[in-house]
Amino acid sequence: MEIRELNRLKVVLAEKKRTNKWLAEQLGKDQTTISKWCTNANQPDLASLMQIAKLLDVELSDLVRFEEFKTEL
Repeated sequence: MEIRELNRLKVVLAEKKRTNKWLAEQLGKDQTTISKWCTNANQPDLASLMQIAKLLDVELSDLVRFEEFKTEL
């Protein structure tokens, strides 16, 4: 099964100089969950993405790779 990079979480965390551990603590999630999101093995739900955007002070659209969706249309 092909893993598609639907989110930019790993990139944005690096740009903001934040770690998976920091994000896990802020969200009350397990570090393993955050790691899976960063590697695109799993995807966060919309509520989590909205919370992450607020925590990192970015737009929701900064966290999603919309070009992945456009190629399917």
